[in-house]
Amino acid sequence: MDSKEDVELLEKLVGQLQSLYAEIGALSKKSPNDAVNPFKLKLINKVLKMGNDVLGENYKPFEEFDQFDGDDAPSTSDVTMVISQYMEEAERFRSDNVKQEHGAWYYLFQGELSDIRSGPPTKIGRKR
Repeated sequence: MDSKEDVELLEKLVGQLQSLYAEIGALSKKSPNDAVNPFKLKLINKVLKMGNDVLGENYKPFEEFDQFDGDDAPSTSDVTMVISQYMEEAERFRSDNVKQEHGAWYYLFQGELSDIRSGPPTKIGRKR
């Protein structure tokens, strides 16, 4: 990460992924094979595009996947599975970009400690 704006984008991404996961996950439990409607799919794809931009190639969950095809109408369970993978990688990215200093966690900008506080990492180790 390079700036406060990068942190804000990451935190926005995490919040939107969590919200989508809760919403689509609830639909998936009721009817896992039902298709996601075009309006929701458009919003989901916008969040996935932001995820691809924020996470970059090193943390993108699937090499050949960028977003859902609007003509394909994915099921709620498919969407839930993909969103959960983006959530995992977003947290791995965040965890790899925080450091503890004097008992508090801070984001790193280009490997250097910033003054922006964070929660502790939940992922152990770095992705290779």
